[in-house]
Amino acid sequence: MPSLRRIGIDTCRVPVLYLRIALLAGLALATGPSLAQDAQRGRELYELHCLSCHYERIHKRDPSRSIVRSTTQLRVEVANRAALTRQPFTPQDLDDIAEYLNRSHYRFAK
Repeated sequence: MPSLRRIGIDTCRVPVLYLRIALLAGLALATGPSLAQDAQRGRELYELHCLSCHYERIHKRDPSRSIVRSTTQLRVEVANRAALTRQPFTPQDLDDIAEYLNRSHYRFAK
């Protein structure tokens, strides 16, 4: 195995490099769960922004009449409908709304 100096790494800076790697790994672990879909947050967003145009019973209609038949289609439809509200939804907002709708009404497998 070549020495660190032979491959151009300053051995005085190695502890700093390891510290940076450890900090980045810790940051990644700490922010990971916040990127997960949050159904409770989705419910709050849905109630605030979506119920003004339609009632929840639209999600309870006969499944054969629905254009939504998968989680992917649900996410697409949520994004399409959200665009009509002209609200500045983030991708995370849309995922959270779709997660809420899937858990509360559609129950598609992931």
